[in-house]
Amino acid sequence: MTDIRNPDRRDLFKIAGLAGAAGIAGPALAQTRAGNFSWTPVAPASVGLSPQLDANIAAAIKSHMDQGHLTGAVTAVARRGKLVHYQAHGVRDVETGAPMRRDDIHRMMSSTKPTIGVAAMMMMEEGKLSPDDKVSRFIPEFKDTKVAVLPAGVSMADARTPEARRALAARVTLVPASRDLLVRDFMTHTSGLSSGGAGGLVNPARREPGDTLATYIPRLGATPLDFQPGSQWRYSASDGIDVLLRIVEIASKTPADVFLRERLWEPLDMRDTGFNIPASKYQRILTLYQREGANWRPARAAFGYAPTTYFSGAGGTMSTVHDYMHFEQMLLNKGEFNGKRLLKPATVELMSANHTGNLYGGTNGSTGGTGFGYTVRVVLDPVAAKTGRSKGAFGWAGAYGTTSWTDPAEQMTAALFVQQPGNNVLQDYEMAIRRSIV
Repeated sequence: MTDIRNPDRRDLFKIAGLAGAAGIAGPALAQTRAGNFSWTPVAPASVGLSPQLDANIAAAIKSHMDQGHLTGAVTAVARRGKLVHYQAHGVRDVETGAPMRRDDIHRMMSSTKPTIGVAAMMMMEEGKLSPDDKVSRFIPEFKDTKVAVLPAGVSMADARTPEARRALAARVTLVPASRDLLVRDFMTHTSGLSSGGAGGLVNPARREPGDTLATYIPRLGATPLDFQPGSQWRYSASDGIDVLLRIVEIASKTPADVFLRERLWEPLDMRDTGFNIPASKYQRILTLYQREGANWRPARAAFGYAPTTYFSGAGGTMSTVHDYMHFEQMLLNKGEFNGKRLLKPATVELMSANHTGNLYGGTNGSTGGTGFGYTVRVVLDPVAAKTGRSKGAFGWAGAYGTTSWTDPAEQMTAALFVQQPGNNVLQDYEMAIRRSIV
């Protein structure tokens, strides 16, 4: 049997059944069609959850607000296709004390990434790209890539100041990459591009005002990699998924924002999701706060109100809990949402499989029990992962505190949206949900 974690181009379509036009489900895809997802809540007990679910979650969030970790949050949980929890906690404005609202718009940061993974999977279903395609097939500048090598006994810890970085850059050796960069390297953060290593010391690409994916991404081809492709998992926070989104643009012959709007956001009724939020909705965008001693102070956000021409798949969207619950419900229902099929079931299974073996070392303090799929973390062992999610659950999070996931074993989706970098509420939120399962 072929290992789906590392399929070659010939086997991909046999494994996942991806050939054919997206959105067309043939006889092989026959399954029980779930009812339409509704925002009218049902009693938790009706889907096997404790009546104390709301109270358990509220207590977990309040504890972190009392400790000064959060100003507020929006939370939602659905099980078996039914909404059972949807709450706003705390305040959206610390000066006025205005309460958080459930429809508040959040900066998604890296929570953007899984939506780009879905866009790439759509192109795979249409036969327009494969995980094992060379990136240079789409972006010729990524041909003959180099890898930056530090001298023996030297690490990036020796480059703490600008002067030290310049001195260390002069000692970096460039060697040829052992193989071409592949699409799957960017989907799994195993490319070595812009991942905090020595490559960034040598000829780093810089984004300029007015750049687009089409103008910026080719310049990345001259940036040396931090390690040999596929040899490590190291997070490419800002550039890796932007490369993937540029490939989607080229493969689909459609601008990134148009593709995502027409193929993902509109079919899922993600009504408040986008790179450029209309001015009429600015008052709903949350202020980003950071803690300074005993006080909260407004912080400068990576993405703001001004319209942008650069559509960052790595972290450039804004959205709401409402919209991301629709996204997660689509994945839970194997690619279908309210009668609209966006992906085939086998495609979702491929996306949420572990494609990195033992390379992925965990996040948020855990050092094991997880793997990495195509743009999503996958739970392999809940105990080792220190998580309230079940084996097989998958999702991702953003730097400002947005996170959402799909838990197929429990037929559950959940979201926790905050706008405080470095908060540590997630594990307590997960466990509050886990304790509520009857």
